[in-house]
Formats: sequence, structure tokens, C-alpha cells
Amino acid sequence: MAESIFLFLLLLLFLFLSTNPVLSQPNNGLVYNGFKGFINNNNISLNGVAEIHNNGLLQLTNDTLRLIGHAFYPTPIRFKNSTTGKALSFSTAFAFAIVPEYKKLGGHGLAFTISPTKELHGGFRPPPSQYLGLLNANNTGNSSNHLFAVEFDTVQDFEFKDINDNHVGIDINGLISNDSVSAGYYVQGNSTMQSINLKSGNTIQAFIDYDSAKNELNVSLSLSSTKPSSSILTFHIDLSPIFEDTMYVGFSASTGLLASYHYIQGWSFNMSGQAHSLDLSSLPSLPEPKQSYTALILGVSVSVVIVIVFAIGLAFYIVRKIKNADIIEAWELDIGPHRFSYKELKKATRGFKDKQLLGFGGFGRVYKGTLSNSNTQVAVKRISHESKQGLREFVSEIASIGRLRHRNLVQLLGWCRRRGDLLLVYDFMPNGSLDKYIFDQPTTILSWEQRFKIIKGVASGLLYLHEGWEQTVIHRDIKAGNVLLDTELNGRLGDFGLAKLYEHGSNPSTTRVVGTLGYLAPELTRTGKPTTSSDVFAFGALLLEVVCGRRPIEPKALPEQLILVDWVWESWKGGSILEVVDPRLGGEFDEIEVVVVLKLGLMCSNNVQVKRPSMRQVVRYLEGEVGLPEVVAPPEEKGGGGGVGGGFEFEDFVHSYPSSSNFEKVSGFSSGGDGDVETGCGGSPVPLAGGRNGS
Repeated sequence: MAESIFLFLLLLLFLFLSTNPVLSQPNNGLVYNGFKGFINNNNISLNGVAEIHNNGLLQLTNDTLRLIGHAFYPTPIRFKNSTTGKALSFSTAFAFAIVPEYKKLGGHGLAFTISPTKELHGGFRPPPSQYLGLLNANNTGNSSNHLFAVEFDTVQDFEFKDINDNHVGIDINGLISNDSVSAGYYVQGNSTMQSINLKSGNTIQAFIDYDSAKNELNVSLSLSSTKPSSSILTFHIDLSPIFEDTMYVGFSASTGLLASYHYIQGWSFNMSGQAHSLDLSSLPSLPEPKQSYTALILGVSVSVVIVIVFAIGLAFYIVRKIKNADIIEAWELDIGPHRFSYKELKKATRGFKDKQLLGFGGFGRVYKGTLSNSNTQVAVKRISHESKQGLREFVSEIASIGRLRHRNLVQLLGWCRRRGDLLLVYDFMPNGSLDKYIFDQPTTILSWEQRFKIIKGVASGLLYLHEGWEQTVIHRDIKAGNVLLDTELNGRLGDFGLAKLYEHGSNPSTTRVVGTLGYLAPELTRTGKPTTSSDVFAFGALLLEVVCGRRPIEPKALPEQLILVDWVWESWKGGSILEVVDPRLGGEFDEIEVVVVLKLGLMCSNNVQVKRPSMRQVVRYLEGEVGLPEVVAPPEEKGGGGGVGGGFEFEDFVHSYPSSSNFEKVSGFSSGGDGDVETGCGGSPVPLAGGRNGS
């Protein structure tokens, strides 16, 4: 009776082994000739879209885009010697097939992997795609991954420096392969490698062997059940730092914008010797190819898309050509030969790209450009026209100013009109604007000789605008940012082309006060009437800031140094005038010239309009043709002489703000720049910001 029970139990064990392809425990070797019944027997751990067909075929991915599939041996295996910590040798063979949705387009590939966890962060965020279900953009390349993989990749990802779209690679902790080779195999007795198309849909057997004693990893491929005698990829590496004591072993795959079916038909693995080669004829068969008209549908669809794209492109081209066309009205032909085409300027500035941007201000953006016909570098100012005098009159004025010629003016070379935009073309000044050399912490310190030369040059240019041409040109925005420096550091006055022209003897008036805080003459905020004298006031501020290396108003300075002109005046009265000189000059300057410029700056900054010198007088003082008066009226003097400035002090621009922080916010000085100001003026005086009465 006992013998019968024993035989019965032996029969049950035989039947169990015949249905379960596990021949032995993992550490001694395993062979899976298919995976039938594995889910029920807990012999495989699946994740993602991985599934097992009824015939035992393991499918890692399907035709769904941007998904992953994992299949791991369910329990961890010891991969390091518990005494020495040395990585153990291992060997594996597996049969796989990659069947792309579209025959020549893979998406993306599969990998044999040894990982410390079965729960790989295979790129769920962002979508998996090129990460093969192993890693993602946040952790690829991290040494803490402890990840080993051999990839069979069917997409060339330049991000990971893939050699092509049909390769085998060894990956350590990341998707940039440590070594890779085009997929292929060696035939016995032939030293020439034969290529293998991983996307062919045919069964391919892979062999991966690691020799711990030699620290050598070998990978080979075969289209048969026989292992080739030569490897296609040999890589020397000690896996001890990569492996943890126990690791999980299995497979991972992903799909991207295109999909592929990734199949594992059988698997052999051994930690104590060579893995068994798989008999391909005994493995589960692959599904029959689907009968479809995919190629025809794809071809027709692509053709339709091409036609639609071509039609849209043609329409876009025609609309853009019409949009960019230069529409020249008859009146523009009478203005002069200075007109550029918009196409020419767009090409010169490379499409007005931000990389060509030189700067921007109250009048518009300025771009660097190169005229193709002459290879001349230019500066192109792009502004939106808002003048109430009409576009025609405004363009006429701009074109007329193009006839101005002076060595200390930035030459206006021409203009272009495109709908509501005006583009003004100027000489390019390679050394930029003066403010970059005297404020904050400039990289280049101008010497006194250079500064004095710039001052005299700007004075000469401003005199030409006021008196040297057939019409009086009032600049209205003289400041260091509008003084440009050529290759020889000569000062040239810019942006005069945007000031309103005034004929001699006229009574100009404007409804807007345009200028920069700290340079505005007091009478401007009350009358709204820019004059040559208001230009002189701004020039006075420029003189002081060039000598002192400071802006007209410094919100972060000491209270007694807040307003530059007041500080200079107090230093003048106290007999310590040279203490205001820019310390970056290191004391190397001509004292007589410095005193002349400071004294002249105070004279130009007088609040009383009629007490300021004219630009002709300024130039004569600077050239030493006449001496300056011994007594200089204080900048805050009131009353007399026309009374334009009476009752309104220069410091009103500041004291109307309760704190320096508020002032910085309103004036735009918090970033170290000059704040452009516009304020309306009606029939009665309107102070800039609620100014107080003179005390």
C-alpha cells in the first residue's frame, strides 16, 4: 500500500514538471521554453502592458503608443559573493522578436536588465519612449540607479548618442551606451559579421555572458538554436560597484510615437555556468501577421497630407508675400532717395531676432544689422508711429533730418515705412552708449582726456542742431544713454531724428512732455514748451554726470548727495569742488578743465531759463575762447528773467515722493537705468508728480 502511494506521488511530481518549464532553482539555472501557466504559478512578475498569450508567448508591449512593459523573475537573485563582495558570473540566452506596426519604423526597443527593483521608473513622467521603460529624464545617468542592461534598440536617439536605429548596446545606470555595435552575428568559419534586422519580426536568439574573473562581458546574436563562436560585442567592466547583493533579472520594453510588439519566446539563465541554448523549434510561435491595408492607407494618407500641406504652405507664402510687400504711396516718392525696402532691412537684421537687439527705449527697439549689398553695419530703430501730425508729415520730417551732416551726430542713413511701423537706419556705433562707461561698475574706465573730448563733441553736435541747419532741431532727450561712441570713442548725439522740428522764430508747443527724469527742465512740466534752453538744461546734467560718474538723481545715495546738481553746488560753495570728481579716475585729470566743466554744468542747470547759456556760449567756454564768469548763480535761484522757472524747483521731481523706494518704482531707477517720462500739458501748469510750491 505504501509503495502504491509513493508511485502515485511520483506520478504527480512528473506531471507537474512536464507542465512547468522550470528545470531548477535560479541560482543553479533555469530554462523557460515558453511561459504558459506562469501567471497562475507566480513564476513571472509582469508590469505595464506586458501579458502572456495562451500558447505561452510573453508579450511586453502592443501597438499602444507611449507605454511600457516589464517581465521579471519574481524573486531576487544573489549577484555578489557574500564574503568578497565581488560580482558573480552569469549567463543568459533568450529568444525574442520585434514586430513593428510599420515595417521599417521601430518603436522603441527592448532590454535585458538586472535591477535592484522590479518597479522601474521607466519614464511614466514624461512618457517612456526612448527610455525603454528603464529610466526617465530625471534619473538617467545617476550612479544610484545600480542598473545594468543590454539594449536592442530600433530607434536612433541622438540624445543618447545612438550609432543607428538597429544596434545592441551595453547600458550602465543610463541610456547612453557604454559600448554598442550594429546588430549582427558571426557564422562558423566566417570572420565577416552578417547583419541582422532587429525589426524584421523574425525570432532572434541573444546570448549574454559575464566572466567575473576576467571582468568581461560578451554579447552575441544568432538566427538559429546554436550559439555563435564569436561575440559581436565584448566589454571589459567590473560589475561589482554596479550590482547590489541581490538583484532582479528580467526584460523591459517601451513604445513611443510609433509602436512595436516586443515578444520573448523563451529564456534560459544560469549563475553557475553557461546558460542552455534554446531550441527555437520548441518555443511558442509568433502571431500571424495581420492582414491589413495599412500600407495603402498610409500611402494615401501621406499623399493627402502632402497635398494639404503644400496648399497651406502656398497660401501662407502668398499671404506673407502680400503682407511683407512694400506698398509705396505716391507722396513717398517725393520725399527722397533714403527709403529702404522692408525686405532689405529684415534680411539685414536676420528677421529682427532678439539676438540682434542692441537695446530699447522710449522711442522703440534698436537692432544691429548688416546691409547685404554693401556689407555695411547699421543700427535699425523700429518704432510705432503715434504722431498726431499725420504719418506723411512725420515721415517727411524724418527724411529731411537725413540731410543733417555733422561729425558728432549719429548719421541717419534712411528709413522704411511698413503699415504703422517706421524703421530708421543709422550708422552703427560699435562702442555703444556713454552710460555704459560712466555709471555703476563699467568694465572700461574712460580717462579724463576721453571724457573731455566726448563733452566737447556732444556740445558741438548740439550747437549744430540748434543753429547750424536751416531749421532748429530741439533734441528733447539729451542724456548719457543717447550719446553713442564710435570706434575712436568720439561722442555722437543720437535720437535727434525723433525730435520735432522747429523753424526759426516759431512758437513751438506740444501736448506731451518727452524726456528723462533728472534731465527735464522745470519749465517743461508747467508749459509743455521744449526749447533750446531746455536742451541746455539737460546738457548741464550730462556735464555733471560725466565728471562725477553718477546719474542726475541717485535714490540710494546719501540724502545730501541724492540730487547731483545740489551736491555739486554745495561742494562748490564749501570749496571742495574736486571731491565730486569720479574716484575711478584715480586723481588723473586736468583740474582747470574739470572746474570749467563743473562750473558750466551748474550754469546750464539753473532753474531760471534765461540765466542758462546758449549752446554757442557753451562751446566757446569749452574751447577756452572766453572765460567763465567768476560768480555762478545757484541752481535754485528764482524769479526774474522771464519767470519761466520761478516757483518750481528742480528738486520737486524727487520730494513729491515720500520715500526713495517709491521713487525708484516710479522713475525706473531701481535697475540703474534712466527713466523716460511723458506727461500731458494743458492750458494750466501741471507739475510732473504733484510738485510743491517754492519756499
